[in-house]
Amino acid sequence: MAEKILIVEDNPQNMRLMEMTLRGENYILLKATNGEEALDTARREQPDLIIMDIQLPGMNGLEVTRKLREVPAFSRTPIIGVTAYAMKGDREKVIEAGCNLYLPKPIDTRKLPEMIAEMLCQRPEIISGLSGDSSGRQESSDN
Repeated sequence: MAEKILIVEDNPQNMRLMEMTLRGENYILLKATNGEEALDTARREQPDLIIMDIQLPGMNGLEVTRKLREVPAFSRTPIIGVTAYAMKGDREKVIEAGCNLYLPKPIDTRKLPEMIAEMLCQRPEIISGLSGDSSGRQESSDN
């Protein structure tokens, strides 16, 4: 069965870019354009991985991530935090909110599918990292 990826992105061009990048990878792509829609879609569809834009209208991506992590069903779901407004300290805020990986925009469309495949393969390791020690959390070394 194909794995489900929820893309949470309010910018139509960025959404389309991620869709085009991942379309050929045999994933089921789910979309949300704001925090409430992301929470609803995640609860309903139970995605295997979430790509979370941090700068969303209304409830931002950090708040959505925190709310998801409070639900036992999402304590093990890999979440990639992405933002176009990368500032000093953002990486730490994104990881502290519960994301497993931080990616500044623009996203490297050649590397994104590889990162996703790796995170989906490493889910047991990611799970152990969310239980207290940070060894399972990942950060992109590409800046």
